[in-house]
Amino acid sequence: MDEPRPLGKGEYPNAGGFLAAAVGNCLCASFVYCMEKSRADITDICADVRTTLERNERGRLRIKHISVKIFPNAESDPKFERCKEIFEDFCIVTQSVKEGIDINVEIYSTHSL
Repeated sequence: MDEPRPLGKGEYPNAGGFLAAAVGNCLCASFVYCMEKSRADITDICADVRTTLERNERGRLRIKHISVKIFPNAESDPKFERCKEIFEDFCIVTQSVKEGIDINVEIYSTHSL
C-alpha cells in the first residue's frame, strides 16, 4: 500500500482505493452469486468504482461518496431483472459501509511487547 504525495510516492493503491475495490468486488460477487443461484447465464462482469473526496467540518479529507457502475455480460431477462433488484442487499462490504462501522483503534508500542 502507498499514499499519494507528500506522504508517499503514489505508486500503489492507498487505503481508499482498497475500500473502493472491496465495494466493487463484493457487489460483483453478489450479483454473480444471484445469477448462478437463479441458473441464469453470466459469462463476465466488471465494475468501475469511483470515490469522491470532500473535506469535513474540521478540514479533513473524507470519502463522501462511492459511485459503482457494474457491467455484467448477461441477457436482460426476468432472472437478470430480479437479481438487479435484490443482489445489493447480500453484499456484506457495501451494506456495512452504508450503515457505518464502529471502529475500535488501539495502539501498542512494540517496545512494551
